[in-house]
Amino acid sequence: MNNLLNIKTPAEPVAQTRKADYNLSNHSVSNLRLAYWNLSTEALYEEAIFRGEGATAIGGPLLAYTGKHTARSANDKFVVRHSDSENNVWWGPYNRPFDIAKFDALYARLLGYLQGKDVFVQDVYAGADENYRLPFRFVTEHAWHSLFVRNMFILPGALEEYKRFVPEFTIIVVPDFKAAPTIDNTNSETFIVLNFEKKLAIAGFTGYAGELKKTAFTVMNYLLPLEGVLSMHCSANVDPQDPNDVALFFGLSGTGKTTLSADPMRRLVGDDEHGWSDNGIFNFEGGCYAKVIGLSEAAEPEIYATTKRFGTILENVPFDPVTRLIDLEDDTITENTRASYPLEFIANAVPEKRAGHPKNIILLTCDANGVMPPIARLNPNQALYQFISGYTSKIAGTEVGLREEPEMTFSACFGGPFMVHHPYKYAELLRYKIERYGVKCWLVNTGWVGGPYGIGKRISIRYTRALLSAALTGRLDQVKYTKDPIFGFEVPTECPDVPAEVLSPSSSWGDKKEYDRRYRDLAMRFKENFAKFTDNTPPEVVEAGPRV
Repeated sequence: MNNLLNIKTPAEPVAQTRKADYNLSNHSVSNLRLAYWNLSTEALYEEAIFRGEGATAIGGPLLAYTGKHTARSANDKFVVRHSDSENNVWWGPYNRPFDIAKFDALYARLLGYLQGKDVFVQDVYAGADENYRLPFRFVTEHAWHSLFVRNMFILPGALEEYKRFVPEFTIIVVPDFKAAPTIDNTNSETFIVLNFEKKLAIAGFTGYAGELKKTAFTVMNYLLPLEGVLSMHCSANVDPQDPNDVALFFGLSGTGKTTLSADPMRRLVGDDEHGWSDNGIFNFEGGCYAKVIGLSEAAEPEIYATTKRFGTILENVPFDPVTRLIDLEDDTITENTRASYPLEFIANAVPEKRAGHPKNIILLTCDANGVMPPIARLNPNQALYQFISGYTSKIAGTEVGLREEPEMTFSACFGGPFMVHHPYKYAELLRYKIERYGVKCWLVNTGWVGGPYGIGKRISIRYTRALLSAALTGRLDQVKYTKDPIFGFEVPTECPDVPAEVLSPSSSWGDKKEYDRRYRDLAMRFKENFAKFTDNTPPEVVEAGPRV
């Protein structure tokens, strides 16, 4: 906010109360009108409303709107090329190299833009395991982004901890500042640039809050594997009676990570980003960032309840300004409507955000072709092949430029845009964990049955939950399996509460020849995609792919 009239804002009297001794001058940020340090949720509500950044709805959630960008700008992310990190980064479409001099020039202009303005600072941690947690500092132009950070990360516990806070990495987000592509060598006026050597990331001309958390996740994905810790784009839950009965759910946005992990019969560890060390698994975050388009109180009561609570941010959700009622069915702004809320808003969440070692790994794919089985059992090599492939369909709204029709994609490690090392770096760590802890691996299709998108229908969440329940409780260990003739994985022939035709995709197709053609075509797409990984991947993993 450019407060030219120097109007006193609601939280101005307490703006410096939680100021860290290691201040913004260490990041070359200076000549501000005022920096608001580590404001509480209530104070950030007041600031956001005062500044016209949002509104409140019935029950108290804060409604915020992201402007032009309602999803991640994957094509606008860059990594500064430097001799120290040069050989660690998997350069390519997800990690585009950025010149050091160009970064310095862009950052200098961003600092100039901030002079005379207000900023909001949140000092937080990523990582519930204190042995591997990373102190992050977020500097944001908008108050509601500061509230988002407060919801999504782990907070210091006391005033003295705030005073002594020293960040290991700083992320500065300025949605109203634009890059100049012809000068800065960016793809557009939007940019997200990470500099691992300076421990600094900067972002501009995007108000989408998901960029803040995914930038921090990218940093963790770079640093933790160097310490032998597997960083994962997955949700996690645990049996209430057994802290070592953990299930991990890998998948891209829209495949069901958040929905399926919020299981009333199990306790939620986290919904999106985790680490796996020798101590077990731990959540990177302190909150959840759930898709809420079409959210049903009957099917997803835990998440639905958060949309009516003070402290929740509802991002790009339409509402009636008179009645203050929200409309979760309305996709006129975007299909990627979101709710950000603290993890403790889910009643059965694990307060420690940690658990033991997994017994089951579920790789979630949303197959818009309608040919993959709803569940299949994988051996370790098949699990690594599917993990590196990361096959799914992108769902409309989750990235800029997606069409309404789901778009087939292969996203390495089920999180390609956020992976910094070569995919086998993560797969190698995963193999070690699977073998050491005897983990069962499953491929679960949350996409279409009876035909592709437009002909078949998306599998019922009730059936998916029944399949997962049977897998996690060991009931699927007692049934017969058939070997898939192309992919080689094992498909159960029966499951309680799931019709046989759902278990066998081909039986629900009217045109069997078309099913065979599409299945073989998908297998070929797998092989074509995996060709770019073969040089760095052991032959036994390469050979675990489909045979066509």
